[in-house]
Amino acid sequence: MGPAESEVHFWIVLGVMLAGVVTFLALLFITAPYGRHYGGEPSWGPSIPSRWGWIVMESPSVVVFAAIFAQGDHASSLVPLVLLGIWQWHYVHRTFIFPFRMRTEGKTMPLLVVALAVLFNCTNSYINARWISHLAEYGTGWLLDPRFILGVAVFALGFAINVHSDTVLINLRAPGERGYKIPRGGAWGLVSSPNYLGELLEWIGWSLATWSLAGLAFVIYTAANLVPRAISNHRWYKEKFADYPASRKALVPFIFQVF
Repeated sequence: MGPAESEVHFWIVLGVMLAGVVTFLALLFITAPYGRHYGGEPSWGPSIPSRWGWIVMESPSVVVFAAIFAQGDHASSLVPLVLLGIWQWHYVHRTFIFPFRMRTEGKTMPLLVVALAVLFNCTNSYINARWISHLAEYGTGWLLDPRFILGVAVFALGFAINVHSDTVLINLRAPGERGYKIPRGGAWGLVSSPNYLGELLEWIGWSLATWSLAGLAFVIYTAANLVPRAISNHRWYKEKFADYPASRKALVPFIFQVF
């Protein structure tokens, strides 16, 4: 089954990369309907409370990933277990902690968005979990490889930026307060979507630490979603606030204004 599964895995990985390209092109013209860009429009179909939608769509990355990982021939080896811990470090927080920090009273998201996210997260969990615990072979020396060390460092930096940026947003309004303000502090001084920048750095770090096409596919698909979203957020801030800092970029610090 090994060689046959390796081939199937390879084609699924290429499929995720292709889906990323298609998604990127689509999102240049359509803003994904959630968060500040969704007002309950009936054209997007039925919706559910944002907090529960978030939990449902992110949970496969915890549960499905762990289940697939556990079936791998190398699931009890040191390096795959370390990589499992890195993955779950992000997704346990994202699935079971972050949604309960969000101030989402009265906010909803379309079921369509939730369903598409579940589909991607199940696929992404398969290609990454199966790679690290079964298809790849990492010796313990990999923990000292420069690619692994750099990858973990980039992942940790991205995680710190992501969580801090989300915390700034969460604390931006007092309980019960409505409306939007300009976020300030930390990476918000550089870009309009530092939470997205942090997440993108996390998965760039993951792709380095795993040195895999599966990790690269995840980076491509993440960028395909977050780059257009960051551009939309940047335009939204500039249209809403006349005093919005002109020096901020959309996603990448110090890079020309589109990004």
